[in-house]
Amino acid sequence: MAELINNETLSLVLVAVFLILLYKWSSSTSSSTKNSPPSPPKLPIIGNLHQLGARGTPPHRALQALSRVHGPLMLLHFGSVPVLVVSSAEAAREIMKTHDLAFASRPKSTAFEKLLYNYKDVATAPYGDYWRQVKSICVLNLLSAKKVRSFRGVREEETRSMINKIKETSQRGGVVNVRKMLMTLTNDVVSRAALGRKYHDDGEFKELSTEFTELAGSLHVGDLIPWLGWLSRLGGLDAKLVSLAKRYDEFLDTVLQEHIDKTSDTSSRNDQGLDDQNEDNKDFVDVLLEIQRQNLLNFPLDRVSIKGVVLDMFLAGTDTTSTLLEWAMAEILKHPRVMSKLQKEVRGVIKGEEEILTEDDLVDMHYLKAVIKEALRLHPPFTLLLPKMSTQDVKINGYDIKANTQVLVNAWQIGRDPESFNDKLEEFEPERFLEDNSGLSYKGTDFQFIPFGAGRRICPGIQFATTVNEIALANLLHKFDWTFSGGVRNEDLDMTESSGLTIHKKYPLKAVAIPYSSA
Repeated sequence: MAELINNETLSLVLVAVFLILLYKWSSSTSSSTKNSPPSPPKLPIIGNLHQLGARGTPPHRALQALSRVHGPLMLLHFGSVPVLVVSSAEAAREIMKTHDLAFASRPKSTAFEKLLYNYKDVATAPYGDYWRQVKSICVLNLLSAKKVRSFRGVREEETRSMINKIKETSQRGGVVNVRKMLMTLTNDVVSRAALGRKYHDDGEFKELSTEFTELAGSLHVGDLIPWLGWLSRLGGLDAKLVSLAKRYDEFLDTVLQEHIDKTSDTSSRNDQGLDDQNEDNKDFVDVLLEIQRQNLLNFPLDRVSIKGVVLDMFLAGTDTTSTLLEWAMAEILKHPRVMSKLQKEVRGVIKGEEEILTEDDLVDMHYLKAVIKEALRLHPPFTLLLPKMSTQDVKINGYDIKANTQVLVNAWQIGRDPESFNDKLEEFEPERFLEDNSGLSYKGTDFQFIPFGAGRRICPGIQFATTVNEIALANLLHKFDWTFSGGVRNEDLDMTESSGLTIHKKYPLKAVAIPYSSA
């Protein structure tokens, strides 16, 4: 018996000594650089992971709380991975302008590797020739100002379709699922521009997009603590990623085959002098397949790369845009004063009941643009911008940042920085963008407002998203008065955030739309 007690005591002592040594080793590794940024104490093995979203707090809020204690440049350790957290405009400028090249690459991620064809897309591809060339293809053939203008008819047609569907729901006395309407709109616009036709009716792509945002934002333990990667397999995350990637791949194979068959048929008709496909009628997939056939790049654009780029453009253009519009509508419904003021502006353009506002009507609608900016300030779809990675040792504000350090820019917190926005930081006040911040742009030049990022890795689809945001929001407020059913008060609207890569409202926005008549 005594021997058993002694053995148990010895085991406990050995475990305690091991943990103490491990903690000291872990602590010493974090302070190996003399001039490292401030860092909170960390635990053995997991580092600061326990402080990332403790008690259900979303990561961007947890990081905000830590930054208030440790400053706008803060070094954390997620498992064995050093992570620099950026929480101010000045620090963001250093990362995305002064030292932009050093932070232009992306870290590896199991989710992105499996879902985005081993980083063959634009958003997650490592910085280099491949990224530069596929980004150039996307900008020139889908996202340039000229191409965005060419899709004007598509945007207006799909907006009209959305308005008619809402009218039908209203006439039946039903409640409008605003999220569903907005997802359908953005899905259909991007589908027609990038894929050549609408795929929303299939239902599959919408379901896949929702699942993507959830899984891509999940924590894969193996990325942070490699020897514990088996936990993600045991928990089923790896299997879910493989399943989703397979379903996406099957869907995109179908899309590509449709285009290949169409091109073959067109070529046959041209040989017979029966048809002549107009270049302006080619969608994004057509362009990619043409580049592949003519071998116009410095590398072979294979089928996998085409699918990765198409998937990237589709996901970026649908989910983030509909998410921002839903947040904007939620804030407008929650603030009747804003709704009234915006309706006064958009209804200053007199239209018949069957006519929608066109993009020409929106040019001088400054309050509309201010409402969208304020929604982006409070609710950037990516609260934490896609992570960056340093490719060399860099000195930032006197601190030494080692190569292979990941960087998280808290765009959500930067939009709430009292040094940039010094009045009612948590309130929805579009007027701030008509007054002191009237010249503030979200196009990457003003680092206190970077919902789309900045520098080399800025989102290239800003103009595409902005045009959809403006025409959709203007017509929703021009054609309808909005309220809630069941006596729900505007101020009681639940604004809880979801988790995932894109931060949605946790609960879909549903409201009553009352058709407006100017008569």
